[in-house]
Amino acid sequence: MPLQTLSLSLSVKPPPMEIVEWIDEANRRREDFYEEGLGLRIPKYVPSNPEMVYAAIYNLKENTQLRGDTFCEWGSGFGIATGIASLVGMEAYGLEIEPELINRSRKLAADMHVPMTILDSDYLPEGFDESEEMGGKELILPEATMAGSIHPDYDGLDPGEVDLFFVYPYPDQEEMMMDLFDAVSTHGAVLLLYREEGEVDAFLQTKDNDDDAWDS
Repeated sequence: MPLQTLSLSLSVKPPPMEIVEWIDEANRRREDFYEEGLGLRIPKYVPSNPEMVYAAIYNLKENTQLRGDTFCEWGSGFGIATGIASLVGMEAYGLEIEPELINRSRKLAADMHVPMTILDSDYLPEGFDESEEMGGKELILPEATMAGSIHPDYDGLDPGEVDLFFVYPYPDQEEMMMDLFDAVSTHGAVLLLYREEGEVDAFLQTKDNDDDAWDS
């Protein structure tokens, strides 16, 4: 896995008012979601710390560690991180499969006039899968016989064109999500990985683009 760990500082000046208002409104609606008992129906939805996510994205942009401005959040939930990326000037996409969360995140974005796109799409592209192993989740890549005919795609979004991925996986998914990033990203892309302990790590893709089997 040719991933390089990037230095990441979370010490930044206070976010601008539009970021504060976005986070406040998103948190309010998230609380409503739990008060309605919907958290029991979608127990896998666990939000990250939005202020920390803002600091990480801001740091990467300010230090010119991103090759471009396309952002993709794997498992976007309420789209809070996706909205933050949009508000700092990125073309922001969120991937989500839960209809309730898709509808709520799209309404939040529309009500707050934040330009972002929530796609009804799994983070595993066609041909990819995951398995439950003793040490946690493991990524299953497309079979070699299929690789030449498969190009990863998220409902029209090419992951090879994404400059910054963000994900908050369960602890047993962390290695799998890093493997997924390694498989679908291209040279110069960055993965922002939020961990359960409240830590954030950043990884740079260093592989050559012609290393992908589906590009052959």
